[in-house]
Amino acid sequence: MPVTNENAEPTFSVVVPVYKVQGYLRACLDSVLSQSFDDFEIIAINDDSPDACGRILDEYASLDGRVIPVHLEENHGIGKARDVGALRARGAYILFLDSDDTLADGALQAMAERCELTGRPDILLLNHVRTYWDNRIQPSAATEMLESAGTGVFTALERPEFLTMFAVVWNRAYRRDFYIDNGFVFTDGIYEDALMVYKTMLTAERIAALDHVCVEYRQRRQGNSMRTPGRKHFGIFEQYARLFDFLDANPRLAPVRALLFERMASHFLFTLARQDRILPKDRSDFFKLSSEQYRRYRPSDFAIPQGPQGIRFQMLERGSYTAYAGMSFATDKRRQLLRGATKARTRLGKTAYNRLYQLHLRRPVDENLAVYSAYWNRGVACNPAAIYHKAKQLAPNVHGVWIVRKESVGTVPDGIDFVVANSPRYWEVMARAKYLINNVNFPNNFVKRPEQVHLQTHHGTPLKQMGIDQQRFPAAGKGMSFGKMLERADKWDLSLTSNQHSTEIWERVYPCAFEAIEYGYPRNDVYFKSTAQDVSRIRAELGIEEGKTAVLYCPTVRDYQKGYVPRIDLERFCRELGPDYILLVRTHYFYGSDPRLAALQERGLVKDVSRYPVVEDLCLAADALITDYSSIMFDYACLDRPIITYADDWEVYRKARGVYFDVLSQTPGETPGATATTEDELIETFRSGAWNGPAAAELRAAFRRRFVQYDDGNAAERIVKHLFLTEKVAIPPVLPLQERTPAPAPAVAAQAPRPGRPPADTALSRA
Repeated sequence: MPVTNENAEPTFSVVVPVYKVQGYLRACLDSVLSQSFDDFEIIAINDDSPDACGRILDEYASLDGRVIPVHLEENHGIGKARDVGALRARGAYILFLDSDDTLADGALQAMAERCELTGRPDILLLNHVRTYWDNRIQPSAATEMLESAGTGVFTALERPEFLTMFAVVWNRAYRRDFYIDNGFVFTDGIYEDALMVYKTMLTAERIAALDHVCVEYRQRRQGNSMRTPGRKHFGIFEQYARLFDFLDANPRLAPVRALLFERMASHFLFTLARQDRILPKDRSDFFKLSSEQYRRYRPSDFAIPQGPQGIRFQMLERGSYTAYAGMSFATDKRRQLLRGATKARTRLGKTAYNRLYQLHLRRPVDENLAVYSAYWNRGVACNPAAIYHKAKQLAPNVHGVWIVRKESVGTVPDGIDFVVANSPRYWEVMARAKYLINNVNFPNNFVKRPEQVHLQTHHGTPLKQMGIDQQRFPAAGKGMSFGKMLERADKWDLSLTSNQHSTEIWERVYPCAFEAIEYGYPRNDVYFKSTAQDVSRIRAELGIEEGKTAVLYCPTVRDYQKGYVPRIDLERFCRELGPDYILLVRTHYFYGSDPRLAALQERGLVKDVSRYPVVEDLCLAADALITDYSSIMFDYACLDRPIITYADDWEVYRKARGVYFDVLSQTPGETPGATATTEDELIETFRSGAWNGPAAAELRAAFRRRFVQYDDGNAAERIVKHLFLTEKVAIPPVLPLQERTPAPAPAVAAQAPRPGRPPADTALSRA
């Protein structure tokens, strides 16, 4: 583990204020820790973040002594968090890095070399790029200006154009003695960067520049505090008032007063024009205060710029909000007309259902109606099914209706209300249901009403790259519109997770405004509720002879190839294992029936359970699981039974589909048990007993600690109480892992139920 010498002064102190960024924090920390220049410390300030940020910081600190977490007991805001970090810093230079941004490769090395070359300047200005969720990268507008500085050193009065750089503190490094000796501290409220940037730039006696891209400035689609509208944005006026007080106290700075005034007015107009900052009802007030401050601080020698911006300056000077609003309305109207023209073609041919749907959308929402769907309307299954059955017990007043496709109607159990997708009643329930529960997305044409509550349950823990991360992998993202995908995810209100890993991934790869609820997967409740009799019954229904070891083989879909391609010579594998084993084969639901599997089943070599409706039953019946990259491994881990990873195409799959960790690494918390990459290795794993040996058990225990985090048998109850029960009810806490008792393995299936175990919830276990 890398450690720091507490008595040595590192070159850089990277100060990272942390608040509600659990989906991005690891990338931020990794970008610093992976730098080739390693003489640094990270002062990470947990500003009383309500999510898992504090735990993530402690995890990193336990692995690398250069990470120094500081946990604040109450939230103080980003400025005060930075102040705490700066006072803790020991480095020669302080670098402020926001916790959702990253350092570019080679950044610290380039900064160290430039600081040395320029004689340790007070401030080193840095280049950056903006990175977007769709992988676009936008260079900084200051690139050419930074290049022009070369290795020279200057002051802001000598090179005032550098005052026009993006006014944020993370695109510059501060010599610590300069920063601390001058007593720089951040002020309360947002827009604190601008004041700090101008005061430090105007105080510094030696400024240098670096054109190397050092910071990757993430443009978050959702979740950025600056993009949350409200009166807090009025704090910009106080920040600039403080700046002009500073200018008044330092007459020598008069030469740059007009420039800073222009920057202030432009900043006001930019903020006013942003709908994600100033609400329509507040625009008149914001304009009025902008105008008052404009007239108060305008220098006598200020010349209004030419063009549209100059016209807006004139409106500020006159205080004419009516004229400003009229100009803005005309611009917005032109944009709306352009957008409308591009959408007109897509509306053709949809008149009939639009009329019906629009009619129902005008009717009130039914507070006691819930709509369920799973796997693109394939039937009653997965997390939505478990929630449905628990809601019938705990919230019987909420009527549940399932959406199914025509070909799945025959699979709906008796007594369950359903509608066929795109039927007239479908449009009615979609428009009027208070609750919408799905493990995938609803169609693009679904209109999410403000009164409706949309719960996205997901249907697995992500090992494969998901969401916008798939853009980097051609096989995964082929033919997908990621913009449309995010529009669908924008409709989520709640996102269900079963472990912290999932919480972090979903937050980052679906950058939308949902709330994560860490309650566990309801479909996994059955693994803790089922009894020995349940296991025996399921095995008997499947025709598994008593005394045989049942192995469930569940390979996942390959995005880079068409159709089901067997990864194992199943006939040979069964022959090598011998008559004491029975192989249950379940192909991915994307594939149709496979004649080769049918032939092997006819010969009694395997049991093809691909169309078996309840995958949880198959897991309960199996003594062991063989899989590759399927998320079934995370669910099966609830049972604490052997998991064998067979990945013969690891390198191809990793490059084509992308993964979040290496299941073959034998790293605790990543590999769930024994592994094999060839058929011979897989056979030997069983022959040697390694599939169920002590090494595999240790790996499985670490895997369970990481991923069986919130699954304890009570997930459905927690969700139903959270979602449907309006009165104050006690939501059961997640049981500690050591207190959870999974269903007994088949080897002890004939034993009597353990004392104190609850009776089986038959409806839930069959869902």
